[in-house]
Amino acid sequence: MAIQDSYPENLAHCYGCGRLNPHGHHIRTDWDGEETVSVFTPQPWHIAIPGFVYGGLIASLVDCHSTGTAAAAAYRAAGREPGTEPPFRFVTASLHVDYLKPTPLGPPLTIRGRVTQITGRKVVIESTVYAEGVATARGQVVAVQMPDDFGKS
Repeated sequence: MAIQDSYPENLAHCYGCGRLNPHGHHIRTDWDGEETVSVFTPQPWHIAIPGFVYGGLIASLVDCHSTGTAAAAAYRAAGREPGTEPPFRFVTASLHVDYLKPTPLGPPLTIRGRVTQITGRKVVIESTVYAEGVATARGQVVAVQMPDDFGKS
């Protein structure tokens, strides 16, 4: 089960990773050993110039993969299964993306993340985007745990 599948319904509408957003990317993050992995296939409308993905999509993939990684890491650090109460859900406090080379439009993109720091309610993640095994972007996200009342009416 991807970490995003464990998000409570009131926190599952994000454009990048919300399973309840019919127009979103539906990024799904899973553990692969000590790293996390997501796979996303860009669509023709994710174009920058012919043949290449626009940078905003790349930033969105890094962002949502990393906040999912933060949630997964928090559950793992607490020795809890995803979806147990109270839920761990993170938002982005800082996003930095370095574009290493143009990302081709067409092949599936693999995003791999690793946690570099967990301190209280803050998790720092480094994520790399790969196209056909070649790193095209690298990002760092500082994710912070949402307050318990965030997103409630």
